[in-house]
Amino acid sequence: MSIEENVQIVKDFFAAMGSYNEQALLALVAEDIEWIIPGNGWPLAGTHRGHAELAVVLQKAFEKVEMSYPTPPELVAQGDRVFVIGVATGKIKATNRSFRDDWIFDITVRDGKVAKIREYIDTQALAEASKTAADPSH
Repeated sequence: MSIEENVQIVKDFFAAMGSYNEQALLALVAEDIEWIIPGNGWPLAGTHRGHAELAVVLQKAFEKVEMSYPTPPELVAQGDRVFVIGVATGKIKATNRSFRDDWIFDITVRDGKVAKIREYIDTQALAEASKTAADPSH
């Protein structure tokens, strides 16, 4: 696949995520997708593999987090990798606490499908927004 085709696949993936179109998302990712979300104290953190785990983490994200993107992300591509650089603002629904997250997604495209995602996010901002008043570490 060309770099331009890989970039388009990633753009389509982000569009499907933005509208939470699960069917379109699953059509764009490899069966053995691996999505690594770093952090502790953040409900989405962990390594998620395969379509079933991807569906669970995306459902959890849409249930637990309100998020918006004040500016369109920047995409930088080389070979089979596309880096998506952006900013998200939002709140954790359970705590009603706001966050600002500067992030980078390192995405590998294989055979026309998103095969691996490694997020680099502001885990501290997200963990802080996830803490409740009853949290002893707060």
